[in-house]
Amino acid sequence: MAASNNRRLTVTVKPNSSHTLFRYTAKDIDGKIVRGAMEAADYDTLYTQLLAQGLYLQSATRRGAARKPRTLRPQELSDLCRQLSTLLASGVSLVRALTIISQDEGISAGLRRIYENVLGEVRKGSSLSAALEAQQVFPTLMLGMIRAGEGSGKLDQVAERLALHYEKAHQMNQQVKSALMYPMILAILAVAVVIVIVTFVLPQFSDLFSTMDSLPGVTLALMAFSGFMVTKWYLMILGVAAVVMVIRSLLRIPAVRLEMDRRKLKMPVFGPLNQVICTARFARTISSLYSSGLPIVTALQTARDTIGNAYIVSQFDDVLVQVRSGVSLSAALENVDGFQRKLCSSIAVGEETGRLDSMLDSIADSMEYDAQQASKRMMTILEPMLIVLMAFVVGFIIIAVMSPIIGSYSAIESSGNV
Repeated sequence: MAASNNRRLTVTVKPNSSHTLFRYTAKDIDGKIVRGAMEAADYDTLYTQLLAQGLYLQSATRRGAARKPRTLRPQELSDLCRQLSTLLASGVSLVRALTIISQDEGISAGLRRIYENVLGEVRKGSSLSAALEAQQVFPTLMLGMIRAGEGSGKLDQVAERLALHYEKAHQMNQQVKSALMYPMILAILAVAVVIVIVTFVLPQFSDLFSTMDSLPGVTLALMAFSGFMVTKWYLMILGVAAVVMVIRSLLRIPAVRLEMDRRKLKMPVFGPLNQVICTARFARTISSLYSSGLPIVTALQTARDTIGNAYIVSQFDDVLVQVRSGVSLSAALENVDGFQRKLCSSIAVGEETGRLDSMLDSIADSMEYDAQQASKRMMTILEPMLIVLMAFVVGFIIIAVMSPIIGSYSAIESSGNV
C-alpha cells in the first residue's frame, strides 16, 4: 500500500494559560504535509518548537479563529516592502517605520487595521515575521524571507528584494491580463451577438417560416434552439451553473486537478505560455529566497508552492530528495516536466561559475521577458482565430435563415415563369 503524502500529528501538551492552542500545517524533511495542534506563546515560538521536531511551519490558526482572510495582492505587498526597506535603510527603528506605514493616508481601512495589528504585536516584543504571520494575510515566501533577514541582520535589504519580487510579479500578471483582455472582449462580444440574434432576431422569422412547406434541417434546428432560448432561458442558466459547479467540484479532487494542470501545459497556443509563466514564477521566487540567505532545500520547498501548477509541484518530492543527497540543483530540475529547458542550462552555468545567486536573478528576468513575449504571440494568434470564428457563426446563422427565403422566392419565380 502506497504511503500517503499527508499525515496527522497529534500533540498533547500540558495546558498553560499564557499559551494559545494553534492548529498548524507543516512539512517534514521529506516534504510531506503534517497537520496537528500545539500550544505556544506566539507564532514565532510555534515555528521554533516545530523546527526542533524537524517540521517546517506552513500555516497556523488560533483555535476558534475566524475564516482566514485573503492574502494581500502583489501590489500591496510591494508597496509595504518598498516603504519598509526605505525607512529601515535610512536608520528609522522598526516600530517607527511601522507607525509611519500604518498612518499612510493612501491605504485602505482594511490595510491600516492589518498594519496597526502588526505594529501592536511588535511593540509587545514579537519579531516582525511573527507579527506578520499572526495576521494570516502574508504569503509564506514573504514570511520566510523576513525571518531570514532578521537572522542575518539585513532586514532592509531583504525588504528591498521582496519589493522587487512583488513588483515583478505584479508586472507579469498585468502583462498576461492585458494580452488576454482583447481576445476575451472579442469572445464575449461573439457570444453576445449570437444571443441577440437567437433571442430577438430569429423569432421575427417564425411566422414567415411557418407558412413554408418544408425547411432545411439546419434552419429547423436553429429555430428550435431559438425557441428554447426564448421560452426556457432559465434552464440554460441553470445548466451553465451546474456545469461550473461540477467542474469546481472535480478540480478539488487532487487526481483530477493534477491531470488538468498537466493538460494545460500541453495545450496548443496556451501550453507554451503556461510553461513560461510557471518557469518564470519559480525562477523569480527561488532567486529571491536563495539571495536572502535561505538554504537551497528550504528555498525549494517554499518556491514550489508559488508555481501554480499541481502537475509540476507533484514532481518536486523527487527534486528535494536528489538535492538533499548531493545532486546539483540543475541536475535535479532537469527531469521536471513542465519547465522550460533554458532554466536548467542557465542554473548549471551559475553552479559552474560559483555565481548561482546572480544567475538566478538573470534567469528570472529572462523568463519574465519570455512570458511577456509568449503572451504577445498568443494574442496575435487568438485575435484572428476569434474573428474568423465569430464570422463563421454569424455567417452560418445568416445562411440558415436566408436559404429557405431565397428558395421560396426561386420557387415563386419558377411557378410564375410556368
